[in-house]
Amino acid sequence: MSTKNLTLIIVLVVVLFLGFSGCNGYNGLIKQDESVSNAWNKVQSDYQRRADLIPNLVNTVKGEANFEQTTLQNVIAARASATQMKVDAKDLTPEKLQQFQATQGQLSQALGRLMVVSEQYPNLRANDAFRGLQAQLEGTENRIKVARNDFNDAIQAYNVKVRSFPMNIFSSMFGFKVKEGFKAEAGSEKAPEVKF
Repeated sequence: MSTKNLTLIIVLVVVLFLGFSGCNGYNGLIKQDESVSNAWNKVQSDYQRRADLIPNLVNTVKGEANFEQTTLQNVIAARASATQMKVDAKDLTPEKLQQFQATQGQLSQALGRLMVVSEQYPNLRANDAFRGLQAQLEGTENRIKVARNDFNDAIQAYNVKVRSFPMNIFSSMFGFKVKEGFKAEAGSEKAPEVKF
């Protein structure tokens, strides 16, 4: 066998190896990207569940004749803002994720104020429908936390794959970029002040 043929065989083996590694790596990146998309869909689904519970909660609270209308209006407005904010899983930029998180945070704050104010209404607290909705809302908040953590785990696995050598070469060739997950909201490192 001549040196020319041996060189050709070596080059061919290297090209086939790189091609196989590239295909395998690309498929792995696709799998990780789809895991991120799936986790994001679960986050949105849990936020939608919360948004779906709010009209029933508001209608139950409206039954209390003296209830503060401003609090209800704030919850309704925050829900409208939160449900209008849509972020596609394929377009998860840090800015859009931050906007999404901000609108959901406003809704959480409005719901928190509603629950605090509702403590001043004994008839409302005794209402079975209100207590049931309150329990469902609490469970949904826990689901949201779990879904956000699962999303962050999927982001981490994706980012590790995108940034690891030699996959970082293929990921940059095919346009796979590092993604950001949920972060703590600004000011959340300070404990809330409780006043009575």
